[in-house]
Amino acid sequence: MEIEKTNRMNALFEFYSTLLTEKQMNYMELYYADDFSLGEIAEEFQVSRQAVYDNIKRTEKILEDYERKLHMFSDYIVRNEVLEKLTTYVSEHYPKDAILQGFIEEIQEIDE
Repeated sequence: MEIEKTNRMNALFEFYSTLLTEKQMNYMELYYADDFSLGEIAEEFQVSRQAVYDNIKRTEKILEDYERKLHMFSDYIVRNEVLEKLTTYVSEHYPKDAILQGFIEEIQEIDE
């Protein structure tokens, strides 16, 4: 469960980090991406452990709220699933069609 939450927070952070304050970005990146403890982050920024905890919890809610409203992460997942099906279908039924392969590559480059 904790790994799933960490993966989700990292993904949401990738999509919405530019909408956060610098402090929120720093805390989230250190906590989720760099696996710092609350105490290590508190020491780094010379604040209390509770202040770091509160900020991270608030930021998690903010990220979830952005996703609820904008759906960027969930849309990305759905697009990748559809693109995977399309890629499989084209390779099975039209393996020599360079134009279709080119279109698929163009779509893949959009999300990269």
